[in-house]
Amino acid sequence: MENPNGLPSMSMTEYKTKRDSCRQKIASKYDILGFISSGTYGRVYKAKSKNKNDGKEYAIKKFKPDKEGEAATYVGISQSACREIALCRELHHENIVGLQEVLLEDKSIHMVFEYAEHDLLQIIGFHSHPERKFMSEYTIKSFLWQLLNGVAYLHANWVMHRDLKPANILVTANGVVKVGDLGLARLFYKPLQPLFNGDKVVVTIWYRAPELLLGSRHYTKAIDIWAIGCIFAELITLRPIFKGEEAKVENKKTVPFQKNQLQKIFDILGLPTKERWPTIDQQPEYPNLSSFRSTPNVLRSMYQSWQIKSEQGCNLLAAMLEYDPLKRITAEEALNHPYFQEDPKPGLE
Repeated sequence: MENPNGLPSMSMTEYKTKRDSCRQKIASKYDILGFISSGTYGRVYKAKSKNKNDGKEYAIKKFKPDKEGEAATYVGISQSACREIALCRELHHENIVGLQEVLLEDKSIHMVFEYAEHDLLQIIGFHSHPERKFMSEYTIKSFLWQLLNGVAYLHANWVMHRDLKPANILVTANGVVKVGDLGLARLFYKPLQPLFNGDKVVVTIWYRAPELLLGSRHYTKAIDIWAIGCIFAELITLRPIFKGEEAKVENKKTVPFQKNQLQKIFDILGLPTKERWPTIDQQPEYPNLSSFRSTPNVLRSMYQSWQIKSEQGCNLLAAMLEYDPLKRITAEEALNHPYFQEDPKPGLE
């Protein structure tokens, strides 16, 4: 049977069989060395290229196929996977994890990334052991500067990460920081839909900025800087600075008021006022602040009890943990902060 163009026609089944036979299989290109981690998106594996001219190790992120109904009908590639693929293909920077290629096999998307041996969560956990020491200021400063450098690149290209936390900050054996997991990242320059319409909850609770906790629907790249401030403090103390308990989402249409997490923030930074944050009364959850008692800002006195004594370090941390997102320091400004001009200057170990 021929089609109108005079070419042999084939059934959809024949077409799919031929198409799939032309695709390269994961096993033909990579040896799977082991399992790294898993999440709601799928699983990540450590692999090694079979190409003798390459021979490098990679991280292969296998997404679960999107499916609907009890019969598990496959409906396509998830929005998160599409977003991450689109962004990673365009982003090229030393401090952003590099995408090698994308492969489709068995209805699952596989993203092949450059491999990093560690992440900040593992490193913090390692140093948290009672018999081990705190991280050196040189190491902390190096990690922080590289993290800011990667995020400054994202922001310069109109990308918000929206899920910065220690587990998503990768570190190679050579000490190079790689910002990873862009599954929640979004373009903030003329987005196709308002940011709030897509993901009702962004950023893991301990690293979530106050404007998000107060229900802001028009947040900015400043939410990433707040998260970096939380990570900075955690690198110094080896524990989360604002370790609250998350109020669980009961249905997808409403986001619960995160009173406990806000209390953890207010205990250290004090209760925000209109003097400190002039537009705070425009936040949807602002009326709920009346249930909190007024407390002083004790960040500086807390910082003085930590092992890093640099006043400029405290100034930078305070600038990152500024309540008002309009006053919060930017990634580019932070890179040029006096803290990084002091000894020990940041570098790679």
